[in-house]
Amino acid sequence: MAISGAQAILGLFQEPEQVAQALDALRAAGFASRDLKTLTDSPYPEGAFGEEPEKHRLFVFPFIGAACGIALGLLITIGTQLAYPIVTGGKPLLSIPPMINVMYEGTMLGAIMFTVAGIIFESRLPYLTGTPYDPRISEGYLGVLVTRASGRLPEAERALRDAGAVDIVTK
Repeated sequence: MAISGAQAILGLFQEPEQVAQALDALRAAGFASRDLKTLTDSPYPEGAFGEEPEKHRLFVFPFIGAACGIALGLLITIGTQLAYPIVTGGKPLLSIPPMINVMYEGTMLGAIMFTVAGIIFESRLPYLTGTPYDPRISEGYLGVLVTRASGRLPEAERALRDAGAVDIVTK
């Protein structure tokens, strides 16, 4: 049964068709799509249960990182050559060929570091919300998680049970 202070509810299912029915029933009950998540141990194709595709901006992070890296590489090479000028016999103080290596490495390092940070950010890690989870999901069950359901837990529980939920977990 539902706990009165719960913020989220998780329904466990054995069949993918039941998950699609549960999502349809929850949307019909007025729950927003952003509050519904499917949990599974198998990689189902995006939209297999009728859920909306997740939007991400992961492609932006490497570009920002590369721009920061090349700017930092340029700053380091120019700053070093101007801070410690060496008499080069009439040649220019700022020499481009040696600067290219440092700027390239800075670009790659920045792109890689920002990509890793972007993956962590877009994956919403660490996930500290305390939503319910059941270890049976790792054993082949499918879960439908309804977040922000504090005032409407009975409706969500009814929709999940009507769709054929094996068990209901609240937290």
